[in-house]
Amino acid sequence: MTDKKLAVVAVSGGMDSCVTAAIANQNYNLAFIHINYGQRTQERELKSFYEIAAFYNAEKRLVIDLAHFAKIGGSSLTDNTIEITKADLNNTEIPSSYVPFRNANILSSCTSWAEVIGACAIFIGAVYEDASGYPDCRPEFFSAYEKMIDLGTKPETKIKIETPIIHFSKAEIVKKGIELGAPLHLTWSCYQSEDEACGVCDSCAFRLRGFQQAGVEDPIPYKIKPKY
Repeated sequence: MTDKKLAVVAVSGGMDSCVTAAIANQNYNLAFIHINYGQRTQERELKSFYEIAAFYNAEKRLVIDLAHFAKIGGSSLTDNTIEITKADLNNTEIPSSYVPFRNANILSSCTSWAEVIGACAIFIGAVYEDASGYPDCRPEFFSAYEKMIDLGTKPETKIKIETPIIHFSKAEIVKKGIELGAPLHLTWSCYQSEDEACGVCDSCAFRLRGFQQAGVEDPIPYKIKPKY
């Protein structure tokens, strides 16, 4: 038994959420939640979720299907008629991979579960480096959402949103993961492939650049591994 408090951790199966889980694991008991939203690599991400959950012995695990994202569309991750563009790390426009208001929906599920199981914190692996493309990765968004949680839950419910890597670069995330012994080899970041990572989508590019800048070999398989 432990006297640690309980935290809900949103675990996509990617590197950022895995390192976030490693950080949360230092001070909390973990309840892992995963969202299927019709993304192209849904099955591969789910596999990573279960493997990471097993690594951290997370007894509480919840998988939620938010099928409305695929019905709404508007993102290359959920609509196969929209092409996943090749990486442009200097792009300042919102990319086609943006899933409209995704983090708000994820946090909504996390909050409902947290209130039921008595968790006092929600950890999410948002990164501000992504904010130029993804408006729901901004610190201001999470601050506002935390206020909404306080207004929309029971008076005795107190839930804090934790974004511990929000100001990290990808290289810093890699280094923190290694420092904490996070199972980076179990993670999956590619937007479009489930067997070998493509190496050329935005997510692969950011990840590869992070490992390259950290001077560490990425442990997952790639079709190609460009220098970023």
